Amino acid sequence: MIPFALRLAVSGGREAVVRLVMITAAVAIGVGLLLATLASLNAVGRSNTRQLWYNTGAASRTGTAPVDPLWWWAHSDYYDGRSLIEMDVAATGPTSPVPPGLTRLPAPGEYYASPALATLLRETPTVQLGDRIPGRMAGRIGKAALASPDSLVAVIGRTPAEVKGAPGARAVTTIASTLPPACDNDCFGVGVRGDAMTLVLSVVAGALIFPVLIFVGTATRLSAATREQRYAAMRLVGATPRQISLIAAVESTLAAAAGTAVGFGLYLALRPVLATVPFTGSRFFAGDLTLTASQALGVALGVPVAAAIAARIALRRIIISPLGVTRRVTPRPPQAWRLVPLLAGLGELVFFVGRRPATVNGQAVAYLTGFLLVMLGLVIAGPWLTMAAARVVARRTSRPATLIAARRLADDPKAGFRSVSGLVLALFVTTATVSIIGTINHNRGVLSGDPQTRVAVAHGAQIGDPPMTNAVPDRLLTDIQAIPGFRGLAIVHANPHRIGMDPTDPRPWAPGLVVCSDLVRVPVIGRCPAGASVAAVPLFAFLDVRSNSAEQWPAAAISPAEAATLPVQMLYVTTNGSTVAMEQTRTLLTRTYPDYMARTVSDWGSNQQQELAGWRQLANVVLLTTLPIAGCSLAVSIVAGLSERRQPFAVLRLTGAPLRLLQRVIGLESALPLLAVAALSIGTGFAAAAMFLKSQMKYDLILPGGAYYTLVVLGLATALGISASTLPLLKRITGPEVTRNN
Repeated sequence: MIPFALRLAVSGGREAVVRLVMITAAVAIGVGLLLATLASLNAVGRSNTRQLWYNTGAASRTGTAPVDPLWWWAHSDYYDGRSLIEMDVAATGPTSPVPPGLTRLPAPGEYYASPALATLLRETPTVQLGDRIPGRMAGRIGKAALASPDSLVAVIGRTPAEVKGAPGARAVTTIASTLPPACDNDCFGVGVRGDAMTLVLSVVAGALIFPVLIFVGTATRLSAATREQRYAAMRLVGATPRQISLIAAVESTLAAAAGTAVGFGLYLALRPVLATVPFTGSRFFAGDLTLTASQALGVALGVPVAAAIAARIALRRIIISPLGVTRRVTPRPPQAWRLVPLLAGLGELVFFVGRRPATVNGQAVAYLTGFLLVMLGLVIAGPWLTMAAARVVARRTSRPATLIAARRLADDPKAGFRSVSGLVLALFVTTATVSIIGTINHNRGVLSGDPQTRVAVAHGAQIGDPPMTNAVPDRLLTDIQAIPGFRGLAIVHANPHRIGMDPTDPRPWAPGLVVCSDLVRVPVIGRCPAGASVAAVPLFAFLDVRSNSAEQWPAAAISPAEAATLPVQMLYVTTNGSTVAMEQTRTLLTRTYPDYMARTVSDWGSNQQQELAGWRQLANVVLLTTLPIAGCSLAVSIVAGLSERRQPFAVLRLTGAPLRLLQRVIGLESALPLLAVAALSIGTGFAAAAMFLKSQMKYDLILPGGAYYTLVVLGLATALGISASTLPLLKRITGPEVTRNN
């Protein structure tokens, strides 16, 4: 029977070929995107694994080996918003462990650099970057030690005496290959958070495959009315319902298998391009975008099987009795139980608000199941909602076209909803994706800081740490002031006697002391009271992403001369914001005080901003994929519906119904379920996004801006336009010859 079905599938004329090509194309797009999503998840894991050695110096690590200890000090730096990881190492003997990606440890006065860092050092003036890394380059770090082609990493050779005095330095005998039990600001290789990237990509994978399956089912129904005659003839000569089901499913399975093969080719062709998309803030190595055997096998077998099931469901009413082609009855109306899966999916998401699973795998299962159940629930509940809306309209209208359309939808709401189901799912996916990513952008985007704070460089000890130095060399102050683009400098002195602080304040750290003549040069920090010579400024003001220029800080009962004798906590330098000024200032400060890191607002926000750019690109992928597939599904479904209903429409025309009336009926039959269920789909998308954000990230939903609503309106208008574009077919397929031939 299968060989016979294959011959029928490929020998059914131009209509059969067009149908096969459409299903193949839809499956190829869906499979290609699904494989890309799975490969991206794998790439995130591989990238994270190659960063684990950065954590070798974590205090919570207890692994040991019988080798010479290696002094290790890991610290971070930045250049123009790009993160730079530096490992200062000092061997104590010939058997000291060697980090991955190196053939040997660098000797004092040598360093190894990642390829991206080596290129940056070569292209950047030394006073902006190179002076921070002492010695000569001995070689490049291999891929085995790098998370990304863009990783900026240096392993710097030192003497044991130089490394021992650094804060956080440790003697180790093993290189980390797993995450430490705990991280106390001494982990540098935690990688990308799985609770965000993994979950969003998992939901995207499910969201991409749903519209494809709907398109497969819709395309399968194309010319179904024509094929009914053939299937009925087969039944008359003895074919069983099971054999007819098999024949109907083979066509879709054949196209799905071909589409799956093309999808694998599409994934392989686009993999180099996908590797350049910085979903995690940096590019992937192309070799990381690979699939596991189980993933490849699951997609290769699962997609054709799913297509066959979708085709079987789509054609289940065509498997009729031999004489059933001419005997139609009104199908049973959908029942209210169809709302149960939708409510169950929303209920699952509600349940996990405040009960987030502890593991990433548990979170993926919880949220992915909830979103997929909601999407399935929308498809299942759609016919019932269409019927309910049609009955309401039928009771309230007196126009013939509206009444006919509403009655027809109420009699067969499944057929009415089928044409818009792909677009309804696309609206849900779009709404949820835009809402989640927009809320993440809103909450994390503030790290970019105010314009006044983005031009400053802060260098020194953190809150609660001992002072950085007893005094600042005059040469350093002179060199900083000579930098092109310099604007102001404030020296923040330690405050061991808690001057200017309320005696009842329980905080263990005291505000810094700043001479008012310095504070006036950096107005972004605030100002002194009138007549004061020294102000007590909270240290957080020098680390804030927002300007404190409106703040007036309390005066400190100490003279400028006395304040100058106190140790220095940090230096705060403002510039014109140029890369030259910012990075040259950072280099001078780092070279003078290498045990401390110079910080800028753009540094704190750079990693988040890069990741957010990846989220935005991911949202664009979802929108540009689901909406076209849904539009194609709508067009094919309307054409299929016209083909199925040409006989009753031809009878109406024969009895005197004007063509314009029938065209309005067709338009209303598409518009009513689309608008009714679209409203629910959008609301459900907002609800699902809000519960996911609250449960997973503790964020309140931020409604999207005008661009989203414009997109929705344009999408709905386009859908109605697609529906209207099929109306000219009505005249051709409802002529008198149709009733004569039936």
